[in-house]
Amino acid sequence: MKVINPALKAQQVKDYWNPKIIAQLNGQEVKVARLKGEFVWHSHANEDELFYVLKGELKIELRTETLALSAGEMVVIPRGIEHRPIAENEVEVLLFEPAGTRNTGEVENELTRHQLDSI
Repeated sequence: MKVINPALKAQQVKDYWNPKIIAQLNGQEVKVARLKGEFVWHSHANEDELFYVLKGELKIELRTETLALSAGEMVVIPRGIEHRPIAENEVEVLLFEPAGTRNTGEVENELTRHQLDSI
């Protein structure tokens, strides 16, 4: 067991849209990521996805509305819901989702990460 500070871990991430695993529990992974710009529209057929904003402001576009999150706020995107994260300025987030969840869901493109590093 060790104490983990997600904000300090997020500061170690230098590239955008490349989540890093900081902990695992019960088949779930806790990840941190640094975001900037627009991500790809995607969904996860079998996984819910939690976004918790550590620093900055994050928008998550849904087909019916846009969610705006500030530091200290979170949202759970239910499985099957198409969404697109947007960070107009740099954002640091904590993600919580089942192990092996692909960051781009069913979409395969240059932002898809098949192997995540642990930090």
